Amino acid sequence: MFLRLLFIALGVSSDAFAVSISKGLSVDRLRARHHWLVGLWFGGFQTLLPLLGYFAASMLQDSLAAVDHWIIFGILSAIGVNMIREGVYGEEEGANGEENFSWRQMLPAAIATSIDSFGVGAGLALLGINIWLSALVIGLVTAAASILGLRIGYAVGSRWRKPARIAGGIILIVMGIQILLDHLMNA
Repeated sequence: MFLRLLFIALGVSSDAFAVSISKGLSVDRLRARHHWLVGLWFGGFQTLLPLLGYFAASMLQDSLAAVDHWIIFGILSAIGVNMIREGVYGEEEGANGEENFSWRQMLPAAIATSIDSFGVGAGLALLGINIWLSALVIGLVTAAASILGLRIGYAVGSRWRKPARIAGGIILIVMGIQILLDHLMNA
């Protein structure tokens, strides 16, 4: 069962991993606080939402399932378009990527990448699985994946910043479209 939980955690952490890569692309100098921020925001929300999903179980799952793909699509597309714009036109005056780690940027990204975890928590409730251990594993795996993604994005971005930002933006938009299409096709 723990191995299954680990695979679930890896699956739901993939969005946070991808967004963290884009965060790594956005900074001129990677600092320790950036690691903490992506780990805490993404890992924290990936811990919190399965708990909320577990306790809300079926009551809200159907309502949220009807719009979650649109929310994720909108947020990932907005982040992606902004990355493409920065890659094509260059950075804004005085910008060094620090604004990408503000709570105004991190909160929507953390929510968007954690919505699937809400459904996972609801599913775990139906299976009668220990939610506390599950949420902890999901959160820790996501924090580690986010930090790794940040490092990868920074390594790529420090060499090929503009093309990497454009590619990262395109990837986020494609992810949003894929999530949207998956939900619409399965509806």
